[in-house]
Amino acid sequence: MAISTTTLDSGAQAARLPMASLLALAMAGFVTILTEALPAGLLPQISAGLEISEALAGQLVTFYAIGSLVAAIPLTAATQGARRRPLLLAAIAGFAVANTVTTFSGSYVLTMVARFLAGVSAGLLWALLAGYAARMVPEHQKGRAIAIAMVGTPLALSLGVPAGTFLGNLVGWRMCFGIMSGLALVLMVWVRITVPDFAGQAAGKRLSLGHVFTVAGVRPVLFAVLAFVLAHNILYTYIAPFLTVAGMAERTDLVLLVFGVTSLLGIWIIGVLIDRHLRALTLSSTVLFGLSALAFGVTGEIPSVIYAATAAWGLAYGGAATLFQTAIAKTAGEAADVAQSMLVTAWNMAIAGGGIIGGALLGLFGVSAFSPALLALLVPTLAVVWAAKRHGFPAARR
Repeated sequence: MAISTTTLDSGAQAARLPMASLLALAMAGFVTILTEALPAGLLPQISAGLEISEALAGQLVTFYAIGSLVAAIPLTAATQGARRRPLLLAAIAGFAVANTVTTFSGSYVLTMVARFLAGVSAGLLWALLAGYAARMVPEHQKGRAIAIAMVGTPLALSLGVPAGTFLGNLVGWRMCFGIMSGLALVLMVWVRITVPDFAGQAAGKRLSLGHVFTVAGVRPVLFAVLAFVLAHNILYTYIAPFLTVAGMAERTDLVLLVFGVTSLLGIWIIGVLIDRHLRALTLSSTVLFGLSALAFGVTGEIPSVIYAATAAWGLAYGGAATLFQTAIAKTAGEAADVAQSMLVTAWNMAIAGGGIIGGALLGLFGVSAFSPALLALLVPTLAVVWAAKRHGFPAARR
């Protein structure tokens, strides 16, 4: 039976991912993460520019996280009926405004207000991103589409923040935030041209937060996010004192580079395999992270072991956001945006918790407590993911 050229072309079009649209979403993630993390590399300059201590300058990151934490769920719930593209553009515009204010502000209070606004924008954007990517493609391509949309995160952490820090030393910290404003404006044009618009949910189809929370599979995914990301942030936040005890303080930048490179590799692997192997990949990532935590604890003073364990940790963590966001998007269905806002909240709680719990462990017991603490979080994560084989992290189907 002959197959016409038209039929083949139609099949190719159906299989082709909307790369321009997905890369616009990836750039949105890049701008979001870079706006969040950039102050960490520019603390001395910001401190001098605003005439405050470095400790106070560090709160620019804290206020950003607070904005995301408090805004994600209520703002997403309140905008369920809004059309998606104008909402996405509004979130990106929030970054343009916040970074512009930061660029020109000479007031610490005004700068903190701008950072809170940026965090609010981030909370809304993260709640939109995975669901938006999933709606652009057929069911069998959702995981890959989300992986592409999420690639901006590891790129910002591994390349964007070091580049921003280097640029800040050359042209000043204010110019860096000015450049971020420019990127946001360019991104708004890109989104308006290439990203399709989708209707919000009809009033009769909107689900309450309580209802979404009780959807089968949502709670296991949220628990896995909280525990897995909390384990990561305990170690990542205090990697410098950990390496100091191991006699590798001067190699902190190299260790973080290893983590960043393998994170990129991890998200690439996840993007290729996620649509068929979501469950297996989540279990493998949890086990791999657990093994690296065990290696840090048992033989954490041998440089070669630290590099190998860091590589495994980066490989396990690189695709974590894609895994969890894909899992909750597929689990929640039409309520994906509300469920994503819960995931964003859990993620930010884990970031804050990593700093608090890791600091307490460091002060009370030293870095030797990190490995047991990580394992105490990752073993239940593995158990919950394993048990959620019907809803949340279902087995692959032919």
